[in-house]
Amino acid sequence: MTTTAPAPAPVHRAAPALPRARGPLSAAVLDLLRGGAAPAVDVAGADPFGEDLQLALYVCYELHYRGFAGVDDELEWSPELLSFRRSLESVFLAALREAVPGGDDLAAEIASLVTEVPGERGVSHHLRRRGELWQLREYIALRSAYHLKEADPQAWVIPRLDGHAKAALVSVEHDEYGAGRGELMHARLFGDMMLELGLSDAYGAYLDHSPAQVLAEVNFMSLAGLHRSLRGALVGQFAVVELTSSPGSARLVAAAQRLGCGPATIGFYAEHVEADAVHEQVVRHGIIAPLVAEDPAVAADVVFGMQAATLLDDRLGEHVMAAWSEGRSALVRELPAAP
Repeated sequence: MTTTAPAPAPVHRAAPALPRARGPLSAAVLDLLRGGAAPAVDVAGADPFGEDLQLALYVCYELHYRGFAGVDDELEWSPELLSFRRSLESVFLAALREAVPGGDDLAAEIASLVTEVPGERGVSHHLRRRGELWQLREYIALRSAYHLKEADPQAWVIPRLDGHAKAALVSVEHDEYGAGRGELMHARLFGDMMLELGLSDAYGAYLDHSPAQVLAEVNFMSLAGLHRSLRGALVGQFAVVELTSSPGSARLVAAAQRLGCGPATIGFYAEHVEADAVHEQVVRHGIIAPLVAEDPAVAADVVFGMQAATLLDDRLGEHVMAAWSEGRSALVRELPAAP
């Protein structure tokens, strides 16, 4: 007896179009990618968290993911572009280090992450209690910058770990990638949810809609992933996601149910309620503990990654809630109405 394997889920392989510039820094990067001269813009004095610098960095990093339509793949390693990216990174990284307290008390940092403050306000709390469908759709579009490449930035740290820490991180990544089944990859599940909500699941479709706060979160992952010296910071960032995701995902399940959403929307967040509860223990005891035991000095880097990731997530949440409280979109460009 023979059986036929189910048809694989559709995959969007087309590279996204280049975005619109948001200032001289991003314009210089885009000009080089279109065949222009090397960037000659002074980065000093640029807003490290601003639209222009964050878009410029995001475009540079995307060359290490899927690139852009019409852009030569060889530009991924353009010396001129890498030099300019390094200048952008220095401004961003210095601002992050200045904005967080630092330290090496991992136990205290983890305790603060897993402790939920009663009555806490935030995007998932708002969506669960009284969020509207247009706000949920905006939130999904905002999160697509990461979730359509979910777990890819963290994969860069795998060859920079060893022993138990490497094995444990790969086990978490295995789950993120659907445990060997393409249709169950978390990025694919997120795309299915987008389609169900009348959004495009094409990679990079909402880059021109995404504010700097969104870009900064993803840029920090890419920055830490691409620099071996920041391997501890990437582990810290990954820990924030896995340690804090489950309660927020449960609230988003409740929000989707209250708004009458379909199984793909409810299912994506339900998957993260269960998976991330398990991942929390793996990250704490399987990755962080052996990593720090082998190299105690890396504890400060892990703490920095946790604090920086939390700072950037808070900045995004504040931006979204400020916009919604005024009845306006949190996006750079509003979404078309849901069909």
